[in-house]
Amino acid sequence: MQALTITSIPSQCFLGEGPLWIAKLGCFFWVDIEKGKLHRYHLGSGQLESRYFPHRLAVVLEAENGKLILGLDRKLVRYDWETEQIEELCGVEEHLPLNRFNDGKVDPQGRVWIGTLSTRFTEGSGALYRIGADFQPQVQLENLTISNGMAWTADGRTFYFIDTPTKKIQEFSFDPASGAIGFRRIAVEIPEGLGFPDGMCIDREGMLWVAHYAGAGVYRWNPKTGALLDKIELPVPHVTSCCFGGDDLDLMLITSAQENLSPAEIEKYPQSGDVFLVKMAIGGFESHRAGF
Repeated sequence: MQALTITSIPSQCFLGEGPLWIAKLGCFFWVDIEKGKLHRYHLGSGQLESRYFPHRLAVVLEAENGKLILGLDRKLVRYDWETEQIEELCGVEEHLPLNRFNDGKVDPQGRVWIGTLSTRFTEGSGALYRIGADFQPQVQLENLTISNGMAWTADGRTFYFIDTPTKKIQEFSFDPASGAIGFRRIAVEIPEGLGFPDGMCIDREGMLWVAHYAGAGVYRWNPKTGALLDKIELPVPHVTSCCFGGDDLDLMLITSAQENLSPAEIEKYPQSGDVFLVKMAIGGFESHRAGF
């Protein structure tokens, strides 16, 4: 395991998620899903700002013209940080009021991929959608329980996906032009005792860094062999997601949660809900920007 310098940023999220680096702003963003909070952290100055939305705020993504894409409950919206203007783009699953969006990413062609889950975590009630510039959500996977982490290889031909309760990372073929995916195999199976795979990102060597909920860290997995290569140990049990950022894309921002912790456990792990910055030996890639 690496000897790493870990810096914490106090944000005390109930369910911190969705970390994002936007280079031209020099800022990391992340969300607190249940509290409806959007956080922005300026890396150079250390300034932390927050915005509140009266919704479950599942995801933040980079949009065109300096704007953001947000997942609010089951609606995708465009948001202007400066003016605070919200523009609704589309919605999903209006017939499933207990469902909400969960993790989301942008593919190399600028399409948004975003999943859903039931707030009661009903098995098989979620789905994964692809949303392009026509704002017509297209179902890509069904019968999911907690649609979660996503990553694409550098050549844009392979897509990795996590449905958390399965404790597996699935590998799909990916057609860049159409966005079509085809199941290939199970790339990684998480052994008992390491928690549950949540959000993830991919590094320059093609290895997957996966936040493990109830696993107290971010684990580095080789998707070609399924082997565990490394772990970033964190002082919190529920680690939720991670992304690369910084000028050289060698800083990892990691989110965490207080959710499902008793008062005694929060007292034992007081940094639960904070985010962590880690200087990495191997960097990653900048997140893609939505094409709308």
